[in-house]
Amino acid sequence: MYRKILVPVDLSRTAQMSKALNTAIDIAKHYNAALCYIAVTNTTPSAAAHNPEELAKKLNTFAQEQGELHGVATDSKVISTADTSVELDDRLLESIKETGADLVIMASHSPGTGDRLHILHSNGANIVRHSNVSVFVVRED
Repeated sequence: MYRKILVPVDLSRTAQMSKALNTAIDIAKHYNAALCYIAVTNTTPSAAAHNPEELAKKLNTFAQEQGELHGVATDSKVISTADTSVELDDRLLESIKETGADLVIMASHSPGTGDRLHILHSNGANIVRHSNVSVFVVRED
């Protein structure tokens, strides 16, 4: 049913993404699908890495470790962008096409005040709205 699963990852928050990461592994094992861990970043230092090149190395290591630990095929992709808050959804949508993913599994948080007041937008909802692949949004809270 699924061959390639795209999993957006923030390496500085993997502990808070455990449900989404485990769900991706379970579904990948069930369907013998490959996982593609993806990170979208800009050039400024972050909690995960000092630059996109360092992030790419760390994400590749993370993907390899997950693959070996759980017995699934993995790869990784880092996308650099000028402004992640503005371009995140568009870069993820492009990556779905580029990687040939047929499922996206992404973490979410419980709606807060910003969500209820429509100040913040939902990345998961935008991916669902603008993609032609299935999207599994995993609530982490």
